[in-house]
Amino acid sequence: MEKTLNNKAWFFVLPVLLLVAFSAVVPLMTVVNYSVQDSFGNNQFFWYGADWFREVLTSERFHDALIRNLIFSAIILAIEVPLGILVALAMPKKGIFVPVCLVLMALPLLIPWNVVGTIWQVFARTDIGLLGYTIDALGIDYNYVRYPLDAWVTVIVMDVWHWTSLVVLLCYAGLVSIPDAYYQAAKIDGASRWAVFRYIQLPKMGRVLLIAVLLRFMDSFMIYTEPFVVTGGGPGNSTTFLSIDLVKLAIGQFNLGEAAAMSLIYFLIVLLLSWVFYTVMTNAGTDKPLKGGAE
Repeated sequence: MEKTLNNKAWFFVLPVLLLVAFSAVVPLMTVVNYSVQDSFGNNQFFWYGADWFREVLTSERFHDALIRNLIFSAIILAIEVPLGILVALAMPKKGIFVPVCLVLMALPLLIPWNVVGTIWQVFARTDIGLLGYTIDALGIDYNYVRYPLDAWVTVIVMDVWHWTSLVVLLCYAGLVSIPDAYYQAAKIDGASRWAVFRYIQLPKMGRVLLIAVLLRFMDSFMIYTEPFVVTGGGPGNSTTFLSIDLVKLAIGQFNLGEAAAMSLIYFLIVLLLSWVFYTVMTNAGTDKPLKGGAE
């Protein structure tokens, strides 16, 4: 039987396309326009070509911020993904405590980013903050506004507290979707706890782990509000990530051309690295069938 095409369905998609064009494509084209021009005030722009891109790519300032971003994202993924899996495995799968655990896990995600930064800015202070006062009382010389290492530790712990819950909830959703038949078969085969995790739970969490890694990488690589509120990019430039440096360049120095070129390079880096993560994790073939025996 020949199917009849209904082109009227495009009318339902058209509002979405117009919204995307207005909210994404038009601003992107504006940034592209700024990236190839220079301005000397009075809203007068002059053709500058690709010189802004060359200046950004050869800038030591950009390289330092990029390295800081890569290190931060690597640390975040190395902590939050394993920690999220462990917490999800420890959470109850049935019973009255399930909704309680889910609500507790979701609470940090409900707090706005600027509020999280303000909370930790006060929490880590050595004079009035509980964390900072406790560390100082233990005899540890801690000051996140003076020492770069303390600033990094504070920002990392803050991000782990705020976003590990996302990994937990995604992994938990993958775990509860596993049929009981898999566990029964593993029990009959005499599989160890590690074998159950390696050949049942981990493969079945493969897709949600892919989503978790991509989301946490993109969020951590584009982080701005929390470190800006807590440290302002300091002490010095120790926590000045690409996003903070971009805002300083665009708003602080009002260098629109260089800031536009940097934002496009920033966008392409995030897109490229996200594609690499997706390709590597997809080709890893985590969703493999359960092997026989108690391996």
